Amino acid sequence: MNLKEIKEMISLMNENNLVELEVEKEGMRIKLKRSSPEFSEMVRTQPVEYRIESVPAAKAVEAVSPGKETAKNNKEIKSPMVGTFYRAPSPEAAPFVEVGQVVEVGQVVCIVEAMKLMNEIKSEVRGRVAEVAVQNAEPVEFGQTLFVIEPMM
Repeated sequence: MNLKEIKEMISLMNENNLVELEVEKEGMRIKLKRSSPEFSEMVRTQPVEYRIESVPAAKAVEAVSPGKETAKNNKEIKSPMVGTFYRAPSPEAAPFVEVGQVVEVGQVVCIVEAMKLMNEIKSEVRGRVAEVAVQNAEPVEFGQTLFVIEPMM
């Protein structure tokens, strides 16, 4: 790993409000950790636990209704990390967003759990949720599409 790659990792952490990032490449392992008293206090006082339940695929994934055509200007919200996708803050809670709902810039749309840390994923665009591309409690990869958003002015 070179200095440029390390700077890119730090930039990724800052852009996505990550507290910790660990990468292994070509036998070299680097772990970056930012101390945040407010985040560590939140983690200590409000642990979040999830149960993984089997849900038929047809019911778990919501898609654009067949009559609608996907616009070319749609924006995708992608996973900034490898982890587990959760649509709600807890198993009993309602999902952060539903298909058809309007989301605002900075609104939390889901959580990606990585190394037992719950990372809130926020919308970077105002618009209507056209598609939820991942099932709840499903593993996701870096850069994988989580939501498709129809931008609004």
